[in-house]
Amino acid sequence: MERVITLNGQAGSSLIIIDGSVGRLSTHLKDTSPFVITDENVERFHRRRFPPAEDIFVLKAGERTKSLKTVERIYRRLLDGKADRSSFILGIGGGVVCDLTGFAASTFLRGLDFGFVPTTLLAQVDAAIGGKNGVNLHGYKNMVGVINQPRFVLCDLSLLETLPQKELLCGLSEVIKSAAIASVEFFEFLEANWEGALERKREVLGEIVYEAALIKTSIVQDDEKERNERKKLNFGHTFAHAFEKTCGMPHGEAVSLGMILSVHLSQKKGLIPASEAMRIRELLRRFRLPVRFKFGRKAVLSAIRKDKKRKKGMIDFVLLKSLGEAMIQRVSFEELEELVDDLC
Repeated sequence: MERVITLNGQAGSSLIIIDGSVGRLSTHLKDTSPFVITDENVERFHRRRFPPAEDIFVLKAGERTKSLKTVERIYRRLLDGKADRSSFILGIGGGVVCDLTGFAASTFLRGLDFGFVPTTLLAQVDAAIGGKNGVNLHGYKNMVGVINQPRFVLCDLSLLETLPQKELLCGLSEVIKSAAIASVEFFEFLEANWEGALERKREVLGEIVYEAALIKTSIVQDDEKERNERKKLNFGHTFAHAFEKTCGMPHGEAVSLGMILSVHLSQKKGLIPASEAMRIRELLRRFRLPVRFKFGRKAVLSAIRKDKKRKKGMIDFVLLKSLGEAMIQRVSFEELEELVDDLC
């Protein structure tokens, strides 16, 4: 059953449509033929479901595509297609496609309307929601970007049927993150329904996407520009981005390990009790996400020192006060080094 969440931000309003249908895209496109940006995998599985388009720009799949060089290629394609201020850009794909679409649309001709059809669980619960659109720079995550809301984010659960199991698990990592920082009730739902999620039961996935989207929308509306509250969505991400940069690890797996480190530091500081820390570790295990990993200490710490949240030898780090309640604390790089030494 279709459910709609409205995100009202300074950068515009966005409709988050849960359990919608690609077949009803025309309702949201307002009789315009969009310029479509997608990737080779999505095109192979779902091209027949795309709406009539002015042009379809097919990108190479993968995180390496998320660069300024690719953005320039998109600009040239829009120029060749005679895109103007009335044009609409539609991204159909995972987080990389959504990021590139939003960034290119927001900067071409000083801003065109755009929308997303996220095709991965990770994008449906996180990457496509909230208006952050950016690209990587020299391998460092999302160093160049803007905040601008899409007109709509249409989450069609049937698109997840072709998603590799490993990609499903990466999305579930972000789902656990959302529950851990904002909702004990949602966390309990995941504990009770983890098997249904892994089996892709539609009613379970529908509830998961809706609840995760509701959490993110609520946080973004309170703090669209990430002055304070929105930073809580970075739980586990400080180390995750470093793991991605240095180890080439998939985002969801890196977030899982980042959460383990963050939970350990929260416990070390006397915030979260051991019983709740164990529940988080156990849920990650149930969802077949990594909780242990050998990594290069020097390389990871070097990457963290380039994190965009750093300020004068300190970094805004997300800790858990309790399950379902996060807090932001300035942590020194020396303290993070000690944390790494504890777990290496």
